[in-house]
Amino acid sequence: MTEPTADALCPTLHRFDGPGGLPMIDIRNAHATARVSLYGAQVLAFQPRGERDLLFLSERAVYQPGKAIRGGVPVCWPWFGPDPQGLGRPAHGLARTRQWQLRGSGILPDGQTRLTLGLRDDDQTRALWPHAFDLSLDITVGRTLHLALCTRNTGSTPMTLTQALHSYFAVADIHQTRVEGLDGCTYTDKARGAGGAQRLQAGPVHFSGEVDRVYARVPADLRIDDGAGQRTVRVRAEGSQTAVVWNPGPDISAGMADLDDDAWRRFVCVETANAGEEVIHLAPGAQHTLLAEIGPG
Repeated sequence: MTEPTADALCPTLHRFDGPGGLPMIDIRNAHATARVSLYGAQVLAFQPRGERDLLFLSERAVYQPGKAIRGGVPVCWPWFGPDPQGLGRPAHGLARTRQWQLRGSGILPDGQTRLTLGLRDDDQTRALWPHAFDLSLDITVGRTLHLALCTRNTGSTPMTLTQALHSYFAVADIHQTRVEGLDGCTYTDKARGAGGAQRLQAGPVHFSGEVDRVYARVPADLRIDDGAGQRTVRVRAEGSQTAVVWNPGPDISAGMADLDDDAWRRFVCVETANAGEEVIHLAPGAQHTLLAEIGPG
């Protein structure tokens, strides 16, 4: 796809300066509406027609260069979690706090809207992570939200990475929410006091406090049952065998400046990831695509 000018954007797109002056795009078509921030290549809202927004966005989110936006679907890349080398680099990598380029947009034959955003290495990224890369995110807005994050190694040396599409899902009450599909999967328990213990999931995931888990060898399809909201959300993954389930609970939430103290009740993160023991190795010229599809159940 070619780079569109402002006047050439397809009719379902509206580009504007959002909070903090960050460039954003609103999408509206026969299937759904969505909002995308070019800063971080972050989907901030996705609302299929006839549904409430599937995504959670903090009312206290910070819109400022160098800061991550709390909510939506942040892109964690090229590492997930703390700096793996302990060098003091930002948690969850560099992609979510960089300005991405709009590489193309278009309307598909069935009326869905597609954006392609891109990020390439430069002096600033190489100072944090010394690799040449081309990173693209295809965002397709229809009855479901389809995200395809493609990493290409454009350098002459191998690269190793972990990553995640860190989806925040809106729920009516976390205490009446459960995540289904992980029964029988092993997970690393990263909650406070758990010490990274290895555990086995029995039945659905329930929430009565902090939950911070990295599940291994998970099935492609998971479901969020929002009991109080009387709806379900489905998450389908490709290029991934890892899922992260996170809710900070009341104590951690109270210490987060970009989150209302009681906001933890209204979201759950079910993240499509290559993390934990699932590490991606890319030889020069190789590529890997991490795909997540999100939609009502």
